[in-house]
Amino acid sequence: MDFPEDLMHLIRTDEPLGPLAWLGIGGPARFFAEPMNTTEVQRLVTVAQEQGVAVRILGGGSNILVREAGVNGLVISLAGAMSNEIVIEETKMTVGAGAKLSHAVIKSVGAGLGGLEHLVGIPGTVGGAVVGNASAGGRDIGSAVSTVTVVEKNGSIRTMTQQEAGFSHRKTSLGGLAVLDVTFQLDTRDVAALTKRMQKLWISRNAVRPTEEPRIAMPFVDPDGMPAKELLQTVGLAGISEGEVALDSQHPQFMIARSGATSEQCLRLIERVREQVSLQTGIDLQLNLQIW
Repeated sequence: MDFPEDLMHLIRTDEPLGPLAWLGIGGPARFFAEPMNTTEVQRLVTVAQEQGVAVRILGGGSNILVREAGVNGLVISLAGAMSNEIVIEETKMTVGAGAKLSHAVIKSVGAGLGGLEHLVGIPGTVGGAVVGNASAGGRDIGSAVSTVTVVEKNGSIRTMTQQEAGFSHRKTSLGGLAVLDVTFQLDTRDVAALTKRMQKLWISRNAVRPTEEPRIAMPFVDPDGMPAKELLQTVGLAGISEGEVALDSQHPQFMIARSGATSEQCLRLIERVREQVSLQTGIDLQLNLQIW
């Protein structure tokens, strides 16, 4: 791929992706870029489209599994300074896609705006959370979204309404698009009460996470009606392992990658778990991880 001269300063080749993913696994990106403004994102997407090069969008890396072969295309990281801004105007909050979800939650609560506090403790960026329609406590992030600004595959910018974004159970129609920012419609609430609720949720979420394990991910979406943790415990899969990869014995909704773990071990474990869950319950367990 030949990048125009004005983009060459952004491009790195054979960039290791393992350190950027929570699981710490994976090979390099053939091309990697961290744009600093919207124009650069548009240019990168347009040039890649013109040359037939696949584009992947990287946020916080909490929900991706990168194969050892890496990515034969362009990976655009939106976790840079260009997309971290948070602006509040009355009951609306606009957040750059690269901002950490936890920062957005804390900012909204501090401003006395309710509607996102139930998402405290969920890892990753706002863009990633919106694309995957992250949920907690029976409510998803999409219910608070007013608009989403994206870069289309042809490089044009489009602002989509909540309905156009196609929010459903842990899914949207935003996959493959570069999300630039999200505007949330929130409600005025008492700051002290919101803060107390957020703190309680934060404590309870941290209590069910294997914090001593640095390389973890949540591989499965909670099926309707039952958290993945309860389902996996009921089926007897807590602690199941494949090589250096295992579901945590106490909190099996988390997959742990130990030293020497590979993407193939992760994929084999995921397939074994899905097969057993299907055989025993008839439930088709859906992936939370994106496989690169």
